[in-house]
Amino acid sequence: MDDDRQVDEEGLSHLVTLFYARVREDAELGPIFNDAISDWPEHLEKLAAFWSSVMLTSGRYKGQPVPAHLKHKSRITPALFDRWLTLWSETTNEIMSAEAAAALQAKAKRIAESLQLAMFFRLDRQRAEGSAINSDTLDCPRRRVQSHA
Repeated sequence: MDDDRQVDEEGLSHLVTLFYARVREDAELGPIFNDAISDWPEHLEKLAAFWSSVMLTSGRYKGQPVPAHLKHKSRITPALFDRWLTLWSETTNEIMSAEAAAALQAKAKRIAESLQLAMFFRLDRQRAEGSAINSDTLDCPRRRVQSHA
């Protein structure tokens, strides 16, 4: 067990390589990732650039994660994000320093939440907000007029 790696280019590259080897072997995540990725060495470099940009503000990543994930929306569920985060936590705890693991886990959790909002909740939330606005307008036209006066 190598538990002293820090958040630097070398540590992130090692983490990405080890983590995605585990993802590829995972019974739940493996089939989705293996079907989606045709060139793993290229994808691992892209993922290392992503984490470098996120954690080190290197600016190396030039992709768009939301559209990339939306292509596979029919196969991705919120539960799979939980599985991904569990593997991420296990791997970061195993090979990174405690401080680095905690920072990587916190960032991964925020990224997963953002991706899930973009993938699963955006349209439903907009519809709900639209309904509330229409409901307020219909129920209280006087308040609407007063607020514009």
